[in-house]
Amino acid sequence: MSGFASLRLAFSAAVLGALLCPPQTVAQSAAAPAQTITLGPSGLPLPRFVSLKSGRVNARVGPGANYSVNWMYMKAGLPMEIIQEFDTWRRVRDADGSEGWINQSLLSGRRTAIVAPWQRGKGGRINLLDDKDKDAGVVAIIEPGVMGSIKTCDGQWCEMTFDGHTGWLPQSVVWGAYPGEHVKN
Repeated sequence: MSGFASLRLAFSAAVLGALLCPPQTVAQSAAAPAQTITLGPSGLPLPRFVSLKSGRVNARVGPGANYSVNWMYMKAGLPMEIIQEFDTWRRVRDADGSEGWINQSLLSGRRTAIVAPWQRGKGGRINLLDDKDKDAGVVAIIEPGVMGSIKTCDGQWCEMTFDGHTGWLPQSVVWGAYPGEHVKN
């Protein structure tokens, strides 16, 4: 993208943000620490997490059905990070770092996450706790790479459900919620 196009996009996002924020929100955000939020053409923040709606989703090398398929995802609910938007296409990144373009109709706002995918195959285990406290009781033991549904995240802890077991994990071991992000699913 050219420097002029990215400047124009940043200016448009700033104008849109000023129009959409009520006056008290602008005043509140002025008092809060500076946090840069980039809005995509859809008006939603970039990057952001979503999940796959279907169990068979093609990730293409470009934003359109005419582009070749690079990957096929076979797991409904898999978390994806949207990093770019073009028309009805979203450039996504998976937990392994692979990128591709997926039509927005195949993506859901329902939040899911993968537990510590960076520790997959290293033999570690992570405790799913019954409360937001490192000393809380253990509900289940989760292997890195397991996917679950996010119920809520408070910036430090995420309440998640894995195959019928619900409990708390430190947000730092979750790929599907940003550090410090508040999520209500």
